Amino acid sequence: MHRLTVLYGHPEDPAEFDRYYHEVHIPLARKMQGFKGWTIGKCESATPGEKPPYYMIVGLYAETRAELESILASPEAQAAIADVPNFATGGFTFLFDEEVVLIPCTLR
Repeated sequence: MHRLTVLYGHPEDPAEFDRYYHEVHIPLARKMQGFKGWTIGKCESATPGEKPPYYMIVGLYAETRAELESILASPEAQAAIADVPNFATGGFTFLFDEEVVLIPCTLR
């Protein structure tokens, strides 16, 4: 499984980031087709009281990097990517990786 990770820096106005992200960006991004999964998480520091290095991490999953790149080349993805600077006032970083599960989880 391959993942595109988006790391969002701390925004100037977290409440406005959250509003825009959920009301404007997610509906725009949902138009992208082909992902196997999509995760969103606000960062928490491992050290109590310490500010984490990022505000939010997003993971977008596909079977291969080529599939990720094909999805990202679509007009829908290009529109979502072009929208990021409209709300990511703390900056953003895009990273690709091949995710390997070393210990599979089991449901009980």
